Order: sequence, then C-alpha cells, then structure tokens
Amino acid sequence: MKRVDVAYVLLYDEIGENILMVKNKGDKASYYTLPGGAVEQGETLQQAAIREVKEETGLDVELDGILTVSEAFFEENGHHVIFFTFRGRIVDGEITILFPEEIEEVTWLKPQIAETHMHIPSELKGEIKEWSAPYIFRGTVVHKS
Repeated sequence: MKRVDVAYVLLYDEIGENILMVKNKGDKASYYTLPGGAVEQGETLQQAAIREVKEETGLDVELDGILTVSEAFFEENGHHVIFFTFRGRIVDGEITILFPEEIEEVTWLKPQIAETHMHIPSELKGEIKEWSAPYIFRGTVVHKS
C-alpha cells in the first residue's frame, strides 16, 4: 500500500462557537471534512496544512499544535493514509472557494455536527476545544559517514 499523509486544520469562528468545514465533491456523494489535504513532496506537515487551508477556503492561518493523529487503510485505491489534525487560528483572508471543481461549500458548523464528520475518538467529543499536543519539526538531518 502507498502511504499518503493528510493534514487537516481545526478552526473556530471569532467567538469560538462554530467550526469551519468544507464540503468536498466526491465521486459518489459530497462529504464534509475540516479544511486540509495531502502533503506534497518536500513539504512539512505544517506547510501542507497552511497551504491546503488557503487553497480550500481562501484563509490564512497559523497553527497551534496537534489535535489528533489517526490512520486508515483505503483498499479501493491501495492507500495507507495518516491523518494529522492541527489546531489553528485565522489570521487573514476571506472565505473564498478557489477550486469549485473540488469544493462545493465552506461553512461554519456547530461543534456537535462538525464532530460527526471529524473521525475523532469518542473521549474527545465535546472536549476538542481544550485538547492539544505540540508539533515539532526537527529539521533536516544529514548523517555524515
């Protein structure tokens, strides 16, 4: 199976009540996710998360650590996907759909509804606003022989 890394970002509105979600156009049906997507070659997880939010929503964000790490096997396309969900905050921009062929809608959802689309552990439901772990990029390591 091919490994694919995906970076998502959890974003709250200005008053901290709603979560930003994107409605993706799927082959069979549309579905909601947090803004995010696949990490490209040579990109860090953070860079991918920031880029994907910009591409999908038009917003500029800063990241505040990791909320969850999860994984799944997608037998249909032979992918082993690792999902990294960051916490973030909006620092600039306006909601804009830059790729209408991929994104149907960008919307704010109540946490109880958003959580049903987020694939988070049951013990975090209702608690995601409080939970975070640090993310550390350790740089490029070159071993000398």
